[in-house]
Amino acid sequence: MPEAGTALTWWYLLAAAAGYLLGSIPFGLVLTRTAGLGDIRRLGSGNIGATNVLRTGSKALAAATVVLDGGKGAVAVLALAPWDAGLVAGFAAVIGHNFPVWLRFRGGKGVATTLGVLLAVAWPVGLLACLTWLVVAAVFRYSSLAALVAIMATPFTMQWLADGPRIGLAAALTVLAIVRHQANIRRLLKGQELKIGAKGMAGGPS
Repeated sequence: MPEAGTALTWWYLLAAAAGYLLGSIPFGLVLTRTAGLGDIRRLGSGNIGATNVLRTGSKALAAATVVLDGGKGAVAVLALAPWDAGLVAGFAAVIGHNFPVWLRFRGGKGVATTLGVLLAVAWPVGLLACLTWLVVAAVFRYSSLAALVAIMATPFTMQWLADGPRIGLAAALTVLAIVRHQANIRRLLKGQELKIGAKGMAGGPS
């Protein structure tokens, strides 16, 4: 039995490492550089997510960034799905996106990757989160607010539609999202956050 426990521990460590490395692929930066648009980190917020990619004026690249950033979160979960290893890999993928080793740990805010993880872990919860983002963004025109509301609702929808370990994952992702959006929260409270469509701003998961 000790051997089995040790093997399981190593499996979880492998899942975390694989998830992190997959999540740390900076698709927004890769796509904009490949398209000849330069370093996305020198534009707007300096983020590598879809919101900042959209500031280049390319909706196609922004859409591709959303799909790829979300996809890496989903793949991290599904590729290591046995037991709870997929949950570990999914969380690590979001950490990788937010703090990629290749970019000196300066990444995005993990919204698209988080949504991808949620869709893979419990697709009804992920779908509800995506719909919540769309509704809040359409009504209030704040990308950051939409992301926070969508992700913060997931521990509750997980309780309704999933089980214990997945509820824990949703709670951890919520805490991470709040930490990564601290500056946005301060601007929202002060009424200084730019709305979607405002000059120098474009909406989308980051």
